[in-house]
Amino acid sequence: MTKHSNAFQVHDKRFHSILGQSPSLELLAENESYPFAHEAGVFIASTNHLFITSSRITDARGEQSVRITRVHLNETPVKCEEILTSIPLANGGLNYGDDGSSGLYLMSTEPPYTSKLLKADFYGRPFSSVNDVVVHSDGSIWLTDPTYGFEQGYRPTPSLPSQVYRWNPVSGNIRAMADGFGKPNGICFSPDEKTVYVTDTHWLHGNGSTDDQRVSSIYAFNVSTYHGEPFLTNQRLFAMADKGIPDGIKCDLDGNVYSGCGDGINVWSPGGVLLGRILIDGGVANFCFGKGGEMFALNEHRLWRVQLGGNVKGALLRI
Repeated sequence: MTKHSNAFQVHDKRFHSILGQSPSLELLAENESYPFAHEAGVFIASTNHLFITSSRITDARGEQSVRITRVHLNETPVKCEEILTSIPLANGGLNYGDDGSSGLYLMSTEPPYTSKLLKADFYGRPFSSVNDVVVHSDGSIWLTDPTYGFEQGYRPTPSLPSQVYRWNPVSGNIRAMADGFGKPNGICFSPDEKTVYVTDTHWLHGNGSTDDQRVSSIYAFNVSTYHGEPFLTNQRLFAMADKGIPDGIKCDLDGNVYSGCGDGINVWSPGGVLLGRILIDGGVANFCFGKGGEMFALNEHRLWRVQLGGNVKGALLRI
């Protein structure tokens, strides 16, 4: 393992308890032929495998595609196996399933990696390009739907605003939960599920250009109950990424908020104070927690393993 001692930047002394005694950053795999490590990041604890999605790849005919890779973490060096599925242009993912550019898909984690479309529209109006997804403990599925797909040339003209949705797969009910975003992107719950965090990446246009007057921020909402149903209330600016955009977002069990940004992974306290950064050249689009303070950072052509303190546990898997 190659340890990068300068990879951890402390802004607040509380970050030391997250880093532990000997934090490390290790390059697990790289592929210069295409950006294989872009989004999703789904860690399967039972088999010690990781599923990741690539960035968009355009072939000689101008057709765009996304490839899914299964990373075998038990092998040394790790083995990266490209798998075939019917999910078009897959992006975000979590341990419940996976989502693609045109809707929510459920994918098996074992060969032949069968998949099925779960939800593709809001009462007949198709999603623009589903970006990220998270599951509440009540079984509901929450998702973000920006317009990047249209701007990048693989989705039709949007017929919906850029919003956050909640879908109940049992009843089939779907609701728009929050609007007013430029580009809603990453989404996660706090450990107690009383807060929802949503990243807005409007700073980055679909064609790759940027605009410093547009937001690159994380918003927090309270999850409130009215008439027996959840609503998102008390929207507030939680944090702004000073480099690039806050893309994928996760919480640990202490409520600290992690987001992939232009300089790596930034970490904030539950109160919105920037505690520190895990610096990775080229930035991080997404990442996920493994076991005992382990994290996997997706850096386009490179996949990294970050080791934090053993007390750090991701709120999703709680391991």
